[in-house]
Parts: sequence; structure tokens; C-alpha cells
Amino acid sequence: MTDSPQTPSPDGAIRTRIDSLTHEGRGVAHVEGKAVFIDGVLPGEVVTFRPLRRRRRYDEGRVEAVLEPSPDRVDPRCPHFGVCGGCVLQHMDPRAQIQAKGQVLMDNLARIGEVTPRRVLPALTGPAWGYRRKARLGVKHVPKKGGVLVGFRERGSPYLAVLETCPVLHPAVGERILALCELLTGLRARDRIPQIEVGVSDDDQVALVFRHLDPLGEADRERLRAFAEETGLQVWLQPKGPQSIHPLWPLEPAELCFAHPDEGLEIPFSPVDFIQVNRDVNRKMVPQALELLQVEADHQVLDLFCGLGNFTLPLARRAARVTGVEGDAAMVERARANAVRNGIGNTRYFAADLAADVSDAPWLQGPVDRVLLDPPRSGAREMLAPLARLGPQRMVYVSCNPATLARDAGELVHRHGYHLEAAGVMDMFPHTAHVESMAVFTRD
Repeated sequence: MTDSPQTPSPDGAIRTRIDSLTHEGRGVAHVEGKAVFIDGVLPGEVVTFRPLRRRRRYDEGRVEAVLEPSPDRVDPRCPHFGVCGGCVLQHMDPRAQIQAKGQVLMDNLARIGEVTPRRVLPALTGPAWGYRRKARLGVKHVPKKGGVLVGFRERGSPYLAVLETCPVLHPAVGERILALCELLTGLRARDRIPQIEVGVSDDDQVALVFRHLDPLGEADRERLRAFAEETGLQVWLQPKGPQSIHPLWPLEPAELCFAHPDEGLEIPFSPVDFIQVNRDVNRKMVPQALELLQVEADHQVLDLFCGLGNFTLPLARRAARVTGVEGDAAMVERARANAVRNGIGNTRYFAADLAADVSDAPWLQGPVDRVLLDPPRSGAREMLAPLARLGPQRMVYVSCNPATLARDAGELVHRHGYHLEAAGVMDMFPHTAHVESMAVFTRD
């Protein structure tokens, strides 16, 4: 932490040097010993900023000018960068982004878990643009802004940003944001459609699921149907919960699948199912997990938070048996169906709340040789002690939150006798501050 000389200009702007980035991608400067958070700046840069909000422990500012830019600074591709809150790092070279995310992971492991990996895994990366195949777009009718808005929230605001395009979404959707706004503005039910769910298969079949709070009239249905026929996109309707979705056009839509070509696997999914948003990184992530687990032909493997079988099915190609456990019962049924679809008979599946006491669950009675964990942002704290009692020699933990991974790593190492063999990051969400990572734990 350093304090740079600050001389307020006559208009109230202050000159300072940026020391670091927060885990949310905001620049950190220090003015008279107090942290100031500033969007749109990079470490090492000299900038002028204008104070926005003063708080007890920190202040917030808005950058006015970058006087000495970082060598990692690039021109943002998106015209909405700085307004839309979907991306916060487009002004940073993608190679520097992944380096920064790697540092976030290591900082969390050291600070929260008090652990250091024996080795750092190479970062897994993919395309920086057009990568996002799963998204939930907000929809809001705002007459003062010209009609219906579609997209993501403004940075630091609950309001939707005014967007015309989104270069991180699959182009079939990202380049049609304005067309979607125009489509919805012309609907009579435009005030009763709060979101559009996007799902894109590996062969570029695109499904749009329109959530509507009231039944749609025939005129609106016809307008949506015409849009689908003109664009070739699948249009689905969701009048209630996820189980209520049904296709509007075509009535028999092409199946959505993601694949692991090296394993000869195709995994069908519903437009509202959870899947990994980045096809290219997923195809690197799964083989890395398999390699780190070192599964042998006689092994019993436990896959927790298994979803549709993204890890379960490739693991089953190598192990004697794989047990998948997932909290969503409907997803468990689809995971079973996906195993049958791929001709895999050595898997079994259970629905269970993995944040509850599951110590008596039949799938926790062992023996278990290997464990794969892919929990939500809250982590897998409740499962650590039961797993440690089973005593698997190797566990791979796939994380979307470095803080909870670090917390759980500390418990595995300091309480349960595991070593943090390796850890590294995956750039599943380029240009955002999201840090996806993988760690492998071993026991002698």
C-alpha cells in the first residue's frame, strides 16, 4: 500500500496512483491512508478521479482521466462498457486478466485458508469473445428510454442498461439485442415479460425462453412465432416455474446438447438447465479434472453436485462405478437419462440436499476411492467431514468462488489431513471478475 501525492484541481479532481485491483475488478488507491475504490482503472496507472461517496472505512471515486496508462490497458470492444455491469475488465488485456485472477486465487488460499498449493496449474483459457452460451437476460419496459430494454444491469445499479449488442454472448443472441428490444416493445404483454433465458448447444442451436407472468394473447404469440421463423432461433415459453417451459416454434425443436468429443459423449439439456457457459473451457476443464483424479479401472468415484453428468459420464469411462449426487431431483432424472443415452451402465444417481446432514445417506457408506466436487458459490463445507471419514486418496474441487474454496481448503488441510497438491484458475468468464478454479487434494 502506498500513498501518492494528491493535489486537488480547482474542479475537485484528485491525482493518484492505482495500487491494486479488488476481487470485484475495481481499482484501489490510497488517499491520506484511506482506500478509494475506482472503476475502470488498472494497477500502476496514474489517474485523476473525482470523489463520489465517502464511507467510514473507504471512499468511492469516478475516474476522470488516465494520465499514465498501464501496459495491460486495451480498448474495450463493447460500446456499452462502463455502463453495463456484465463486464468490468474489458479495458485489461485478457492475458493480464487471467494472471490477475490467478493472484486472486492464491491470495484467498493464503489469507482465508492459510494454505499454499505445492504447484500451480496452468490457466485454462478459451476465446475471449462470443463465448457465453448460457445467460439470463433481464427485460424491462421503460417508456422514457424508448421501449423495452433487454440485457444486464447497469454497473452498481438495479436498473437495466440500455444495450444494443453484447460481444461476450454467442453472436446469434449478442448481435440481436436491439432486435429483441424491438420485438418485445411491440408485444401487448411487454410489461409482463421479466426475463429471457438463453441456451446455446455445441452445434449452435439457440433457444430463447420467454418468461411471462400472464397468458399471452394470440397476437403476441404470432409475433414471437414470426421472429423465430425469421431468425431460425427456437422460441420457448415459460408461464410458471422451470417445469412449465414448452416450445412455441418449432413445435418439435432440435435437441440441445453439449459434448465431450474426445470421450464420444453427448449430453442433452433443457434450455433452462444449468450448464457451463463456456464450451471451450469446459472441454479443457473436464479432461484436467480426470487427469488430476488419476482414476483407475477398479475405482469407486463419488461426484457431488453432479448436475446433468458433465463430470460423471466421462469419469464412468474410466472407473468401476461413479455415483452422482445432486440437489435438484428433476436434474437427477435427466442425468440418469443422459447415462442411458450414452450407453453407460456403471453410474447411479441420488437426489440430496448437500448442505444438510447426509451422514446416513447410502451413497456415503463407501468404499470411495476418488471424489469430484463442483459446488455452488456457497462451497461444500457441510460435506468435508463426511468425505474425510470415507478417506478417498484424491479429491478434485471445482470452484466458482475462490473465497469458499479457500475456506474449505483450509479445513481439509488443517483438520482432515489432506495436502493441497495443486490449484489453478480457469477463465470461464473472460472480461468479468468471476474467478473459476480447480484444486486437487491428496492424502498419503
